Amino acid sequence: MPLLTEIHRSAGVHVHGKTIFREAVRAVILRGQELLMVYSPVNGDYKFPGGGVNSGETHEQALIREVREECGVNTVSVLAECVGSVIEYDFPDEVDFDVFKMTSYYYVCQVEDGFDAQALEGYEQDLNFKPIWVDINAAILNNKQVLQNNAQKFPEWLRREIFMLEYVKQHLLK
Repeated sequence: MPLLTEIHRSAGVHVHGKTIFREAVRAVILRGQELLMVYSPVNGDYKFPGGGVNSGETHEQALIREVREECGVNTVSVLAECVGSVIEYDFPDEVDFDVFKMTSYYYVCQVEDGFDAQALEGYEQDLNFKPIWVDINAAILNNKQVLQNNAQKFPEWLRREIFMLEYVKQHLLK
């Protein structure tokens, strides 16, 4: 699985210091020129459904769980090998570490149409996450506007999601 890019969320992070790692999986769910994304009306951004891999979970198990929780879909299928990964570095919340390093793995998935109840975590509820099919060009434009309009404070995942939206448009859409 190729490393697609590395993103430094904050300047001055000592990336070779004592590291706390997080592994995440994210679903690329296509329907023509549309993607199933999670929209936050609080931040105004779109993100790929997905999240952290729990101890003992495979990537496929974590993807299915995360897409069900965030999108409320019952049937999720992982269709292909990993499209690629994105590594993000930031300052850690934990005091005994120098760097937080998160690797997000993106997989092409398929879902059945229709949404049931979501099972959102606290911060996801606070951001009022909603599953929505959105045209990829609209999602790119929207997320870039959110980044530009909120240059000082924007969702930490926004640059990663813009990168991946553009990657999907260039490499996965026919």
